[in-house]
Amino acid sequence: MKEDRKMNNPAQWVETIIKGFINRSPENTLKNTANDKAWADPLVGFSRGDDPIFQAYKEHVGPFHWTPLEVFNLTFPQFRVEADQLTVISWILPQTEKTKSDLRKETVYPSESWARARIFGEEVNVKLRQHAVATLQASGIEAAAPMLSPSWERKTSERYGFASTWSERHAAYASGLGTFGLCDGLITPRGKAMRCGSVVAHMQISPTARPYQDHQAYCVFFSQGICGRCIQRCPADAITKSGHDKIKCKSYVDVTRNYVTTHFGFEGYGCGFCQTGVPCESRIPEKQE
Repeated sequence: MKEDRKMNNPAQWVETIIKGFINRSPENTLKNTANDKAWADPLVGFSRGDDPIFQAYKEHVGPFHWTPLEVFNLTFPQFRVEADQLTVISWILPQTEKTKSDLRKETVYPSESWARARIFGEEVNVKLRQHAVATLQASGIEAAAPMLSPSWERKTSERYGFASTWSERHAAYASGLGTFGLCDGLITPRGKAMRCGSVVAHMQISPTARPYQDHQAYCVFFSQGICGRCIQRCPADAITKSGHDKIKCKSYVDVTRNYVTTHFGFEGYGCGFCQTGVPCESRIPEKQE
């Protein structure tokens, strides 16, 4: 049955791999006394390895930004493949309602559950990347998680400042999973309170439609000139009508490290205020909002 699904409906098979891990694995935990789940039911999308958008990222973000083919060639230099033989598998891990509710009540420092999601939740995301790659490779499909590559590194973009050789949010945008907001967060059908991940695989899956033409289509500040709630929520004054100040943002996140250690008893950090208490927290906001 599983083999039939892999052959006849590879998109559904891959989605089952990802959703099954998050929804059933004991690894999906915040590692607190209640053993709360780190993530809710994921979203999964796909994009072609030869989608021109990945070349456009090199032009906009910087020449250092990998295409899917570059990721694959770095990982499997012994194989010769063409870009159109690759698929980018992207997923969204929505924050749970409890984690969102906890942070919604805060105004200065992160809640414990949000900080745990940032640290231990990302550990879950790493394990999901590893699980997806291992499952695909066990089925004879070469696959690589760009963020797990030893060659992945942070870079500086002349246009955007802090950047890297691969962006999970940009992979999600390419895979039809959301568009960017005023604070640079990705607004998805499950909202902006989330994290994302991706794998590049040597398989062909029909790409997920991108139901948007503009990279900021879901943000009503850009589409309607209204909202701006993330400006008010940011404790670092890092968001204005002009956009997101990455330096101010990072400086504030660094400030939260001591708070998390002294108040919650583990080494961590977090913010996420622009992702909660806003209309796009858990969904794509309606135009009239």
